[in-house]
Amino acid sequence: MEEVAFLHFYPKVLAADYTAKISQEMKDKISFGSVKFSIIFILGSIFICSSIEIASASIHEYNNEHFTPQSNAFFFHGGSEGLYASSHKPHKGKSFIRFENVAFLRTKESADNHNEMQSRTGLVEALVLEVKDREKIGDAYSKSNAICCTPKLAQDNVCTVGEIILQRNPDNPEWPMRIQTFFEGKNLETKMVTQSIEINSTGMYYLYFMFCDPQLNATRIRGQTVWRNPGGYLPGKMVPLMTFYGIASLAYLLLGILWFFRFVKFWKDIIQLHYYITAVIALGMCEMALWYFEYANLNATGSRPMLITLWAVTVTAVKKTFSRLLLLVVSMGYGVVRPTIGNVTPKVLLGTVYFIASEALELVEHLGNINDFSGKAKLYLVLPVAFLDTWFILWIFSSLSQTLEKLQMRKSMVKLDLYRKFTNSLAAFVLLSIAWVGFELYFKASDPLSELWRIAWIIPSFWTLLTFSLLVVICVLWAPSSNPTRYAYCGETGDDIDEEAISLTTGVKVVPDMGAKLERKEKKGSASTDTLTGLKEDLEEDKRE
Repeated sequence: MEEVAFLHFYPKVLAADYTAKISQEMKDKISFGSVKFSIIFILGSIFICSSIEIASASIHEYNNEHFTPQSNAFFFHGGSEGLYASSHKPHKGKSFIRFENVAFLRTKESADNHNEMQSRTGLVEALVLEVKDREKIGDAYSKSNAICCTPKLAQDNVCTVGEIILQRNPDNPEWPMRIQTFFEGKNLETKMVTQSIEINSTGMYYLYFMFCDPQLNATRIRGQTVWRNPGGYLPGKMVPLMTFYGIASLAYLLLGILWFFRFVKFWKDIIQLHYYITAVIALGMCEMALWYFEYANLNATGSRPMLITLWAVTVTAVKKTFSRLLLLVVSMGYGVVRPTIGNVTPKVLLGTVYFIASEALELVEHLGNINDFSGKAKLYLVLPVAFLDTWFILWIFSSLSQTLEKLQMRKSMVKLDLYRKFTNSLAAFVLLSIAWVGFELYFKASDPLSELWRIAWIIPSFWTLLTFSLLVVICVLWAPSSNPTRYAYCGETGDDIDEEAISLTTGVKVVPDMGAKLERKEKKGSASTDTLTGLKEDLEEDKRE
């Protein structure tokens, strides 16, 4: 019975080698290719946005949709949302489901089978029920798959022939709720009476439109239903997210202020890497603020402005891409053990592909119907992002391994200690991510009917929190200071004293003690050789990259 009545409870859900040197001709080709790619991406984004059926989260629209046959009935899934019980507080409102301009259209052939003098020539029923009442639809007496009442069951006074079998809740005789709409005579269309159903019990609610008459098998539905919680139009499972994004915005703002003060205080000793970290913090602030205002607007109006949502989705995709590239650049030792990042082309290519895949996934998730995702469509978009994330992780740890090996060979103990801390932190975050993916899969598999909708917000929130925590770790390890040479690239790699005594940006030497001077004189010849060897290794590695 459960798979019959809740068939649609799941949302209609989702290397080439490179040369080290590029000639001017190749650069022109790449430039021209970038222009072509930009045009294609813009047109693709417009196509995706135009092809997605824009629907506000709590306003479910029906545009001439067809009914699906199941057992001896036909049904259409009208929506499902978590709703809180109506509040009696002055500043709160009522929780309800309202039917607006809902109409049913049947074919002329179906209408011609009836007499125009008949008052009722076709029945369509709207059923509103809570998830705990899912077994009250259909034949529970003989435990068959029948959904519509048969003459045999009617003889036992169980139901009425031609209607959906519905058992009332003894604790609340009015539920599950049934609303009947009849066709009159030979009319091709009939409309539901505009009405609202007040929700007085917190739970996950589902709406189904159903009929039993086989002659109505080509009937279509149009109109909309409005779902509202006491605090606004935001669906119940999204309500905590608005608060979370507000807190996350403040967290990013606080981090940005602290980083800005540190940045300004030591602005003369800033290295290139600090600008990249600043960009990621700024993107994080914009992302969280956009999502908060998008949710706040949705909660107030019940509609999703496409422009704000598109901006939020795009900033999210840009921030994800830029964050992964930052991790890759840091892992390669850019500005620490090497002055360049080598061949830029493969990194830009990977970042571009990741941005496209992430943007497409975010667009489908946030511009489509809340509960109408296609499983296959979403899967096709999730898999490329997961594959690219795996590629990023492998590349990052491979680069970290090379960087640690290089630092150990050069006996740069300060930098080695820094990168060991970063590697351990990153490994911990990756293991935590894998564990959370397992929990997420278990959570979704064990809750197919969304009965745990009130805690579902922790799934997306965790990834935001994890990203923020990793960014804080990077900010602490690579914080601007008066002596940035403890992690900045330095030409002389003979020992830690020389590394920490030369400023990358100013070129001013810090006068060490006499012991250090004598030691440096003794090692001057070997240090010069090590310098040339280190630079040669960097150039060779850049070519390989």
